[in-house]
Amino acid sequence: MASTNLSYIFGEWNGITYLAECFVLGVICLFLASIAGPLWFFFYVYLSAFVILIYEKIHKLKGKYDVTLYLILGYIWDIFGRVWHGYELHGIENIPEGPGLLIYYHAAIPLDYIFFISRLFLLKGKQCYSVVDRFAFKLPGLTTLLEVLLMMTGTKDECLCILKEGHLLTISPGGTREAQFSDETYKILWGKRKGFARIAIDAKVPIIPMFTQNVREGYRTAGKTGILKKLYESIRWPVLFIYGGWPVKWRTYLGEPIPYDPDITVEELAKKAKIALQSLIDKHQRCPGSIRRALLERFDNHSYAKND
Repeated sequence: MASTNLSYIFGEWNGITYLAECFVLGVICLFLASIAGPLWFFFYVYLSAFVILIYEKIHKLKGKYDVTLYLILGYIWDIFGRVWHGYELHGIENIPEGPGLLIYYHAAIPLDYIFFISRLFLLKGKQCYSVVDRFAFKLPGLTTLLEVLLMMTGTKDECLCILKEGHLLTISPGGTREAQFSDETYKILWGKRKGFARIAIDAKVPIIPMFTQNVREGYRTAGKTGILKKLYESIRWPVLFIYGGWPVKWRTYLGEPIPYDPDITVEELAKKAKIALQSLIDKHQRCPGSIRRALLERFDNHSYAKND
């Protein structure tokens, strides 16, 4: 009887140990999966840079790129978006034929924006100039890629010149601050930024709001402490840990254009644009965001989408 009890206890102990090992292994796998997403994004970025380098060597180009290169890059990123996120673009009819300023909510990693410019080029043959943070140009090996994708730090004069030449321009007023310190509540973090409104008025162009559903469920940031926020404000480089890469459903929505109004003030236009962007978020995003729900939307478009 005693030996039977000991065997039973030993068996139970082995079972508990096995469960504990499974739990630890599961946590490790989840952690590795959460950092694999951002690493995969950077792999794709450098793959694009490598493609440009090879294309330059083959065609002996320098500073001038033809439609074929943009098609190659467009398909590379569009396939990624279709396969991993079931990426969709809605409201493309709101893109003007002439110049326009697009303003958007900034994700932790702006992968959705790259999907957008890829899909826009493939569908309409249109390209967008993009204002990006200065730190992006300090990343090794990416200067040529950023230039090919028409990304720039964007002074006021440069932005005005682009719009007056009839091009599209995109700006995220929240920028890296919003990318780092917003969360699954999708709070817009523009602070007092309103320079984009001055540019739109001076260039006499409409503003088009843009938002990607579930974008915070794809990638999130961790470590939002007061110390790290102060550090970011001091050095203006991303300081938070980014994790994720989950295959959640992404849909980018373009809102109705806010037309040029010669009688509106910069402050009024900035407020109007913020309200328009917030309306897109309220209409298409359930808050707080849920990774589980966003994953379900990836495979069941009708049961979980909000107001589609």
